[in-house]
Amino acid sequence: MLSFADQADAQTNLQLERLSNAFVRPVFATEAPGEPGSLYVIEQHTGRIRILNTTTGAIDATTFLTVPGISTGNEQGLLGLAFHPDYENNGFFFVHYTDTTRATRIRRYQATGGVVDTNSSAIVNVLTVSQPQTNHNGGWIGFGPDGFLYIALGDGGGSNDFGNGHTPGIGNSRDITNNLLGKLLRIDVDSDDFPTDANRNYAIPSSNPFVGVTGDDEIYSFALRNPFRCSFDSETGDLYIADVGQNAREEINVIPNGSGSGQDFGWRLREGTIQTPAFSNEDPPVGAIDPVHDYRHGSGLNRGRSVTGGYVYRGEIEALKGQYFFADFVSNRLWSFKWDSTQTPQQFDGTNITNFFEWTNQLTTDAGTVNAVSSFAENSAGELFIIGLDGEIFKVTGATVAASANGDFLRDGEVDLTDIDLLRKNIGGSATGANATFDLNDNGTIDFSDLQQLLTQFVQTSVGVGTNPGDLNLDGQVNVLGDAFTLVSNLGQEVDSYEDGDINGDGIVNVLGDAFILVGNLGQ
Repeated sequence: MLSFADQADAQTNLQLERLSNAFVRPVFATEAPGEPGSLYVIEQHTGRIRILNTTTGAIDATTFLTVPGISTGNEQGLLGLAFHPDYENNGFFFVHYTDTTRATRIRRYQATGGVVDTNSSAIVNVLTVSQPQTNHNGGWIGFGPDGFLYIALGDGGGSNDFGNGHTPGIGNSRDITNNLLGKLLRIDVDSDDFPTDANRNYAIPSSNPFVGVTGDDEIYSFALRNPFRCSFDSETGDLYIADVGQNAREEINVIPNGSGSGQDFGWRLREGTIQTPAFSNEDPPVGAIDPVHDYRHGSGLNRGRSVTGGYVYRGEIEALKGQYFFADFVSNRLWSFKWDSTQTPQQFDGTNITNFFEWTNQLTTDAGTVNAVSSFAENSAGELFIIGLDGEIFKVTGATVAASANGDFLRDGEVDLTDIDLLRKNIGGSATGANATFDLNDNGTIDFSDLQQLLTQFVQTSVGVGTNPGDLNLDGQVNVLGDAFTLVSNLGQEVDSYEDGDINGDGIVNVLGDAFILVGNLGQ
């Protein structure tokens, strides 16, 4: 392998400061309007909302609120918190939790001078949704740039959306009549269309997609499995939805600001960009929107089993601006990318991103370990925080991006197949921010010339000759027996690496994308 252990070029890393490790199963945090320097952190099973000083790391001695009557199942409890945009004047904030009957409840509280009024007369039941199972609750709530409250709900549990309560043959997520499960809802909490119903205290925005037609008026988009952490880009208003997969794929969806509503995200017939295996004989939903990025289950590079959505970074660290950060709760991997906003939802196919970067092995912390990421948070300045279910909360304080890593992207002292696969994932992207490290020839783009240079470095060190894209077995030559045979054997297959025939990094071995490249270099 090609060693760079003795080179002193700048290392790419993400610098983190641990603010606290004293929380109990924290699952979300947010800043209240007009209160910079503080994060309101919710604890899933204690029901507490506690205030963290992001400068000193101190936690207020007085708990802001303990939400009563919550369930404490593994995926249940206090799951979401959102402050009204006019919180400084009206004191309203909203919580999303599951109660002891396992129903989802959205409730409004009011605080005056930082003190919450817990008298029952001051608490408003905004929305209640029965849950057939104990999992797939979703849990996120947030106000959009339009001032409406968005609510993310899972499909109610059960494999393949077979949880109790679904319409036979459809599933909860695809059932849009008298069924809010597996949906993204949008409601107006400043009005009330149901004045005689004490459990429905909201109005329906007139632009919601099913107003005046068949379907529940609250629905904004549908066909989600378990959306675990959504966020609005604070600069553009685009909505990112991380949806936890079943046995095959994890996905990130984007609703571009201004693109309308009514999106069908495909579940239970689609999982990520593929047909759900249990429904392989059914046609994909007409008009369903694929994610902008998905990844397969497993323990290898760029793999995991449970996505945790984050935020688009809009803070002061120049190298990170515009990068959407997310993680996998099970594999403990941390990534970022930029969504290619030049493409419309109808063009989404899981490859609509640039500047993909894995930070997992590039983290520098002053204490603790980044793992079991249950959520991210951002403050009004656009700074990013990472929350671990083990009680730790980190602030992203800096990033060092190497101009060139000379091919050793993981900084483990050698260039190997892992580095080759990382570069492949970014071919076609712009060489800015963290991704500058992949532009080995410094021409401003990440392309096959960078892959060729990397392969040449790899093989020159290993066997003393040069190579070209298509040299799957890394023997220094693109040939029929050693390389084309491997590629043809894997045609149409989803594979994990370059050596299996996925030359262009799209996750599948195909004629146009991979065989074309190999044949073009045959004999070289």
